[in-house]
Amino acid sequence: MSKQVAVLEKAGYVKVRKGYVGKRPRTWLALSREGRRAYGSHLEALRAIAGG
Repeated sequence: MSKQVAVLEKAGYVKVRKGYVGKRPRTWLALSREGRRAYGSHLEALRAIAGG
């Protein structure tokens, strides 16, 4: 999944933060404004295809 996250980050769709919880590495993802717009457009297209 790291490759997909890297592509989305490079496109500006997600913000990535890495850190630790205790001794375990963690990665947090958040949609950027541009990512939210792209996701919304994608959902609209899917709804149009599905006839809804």
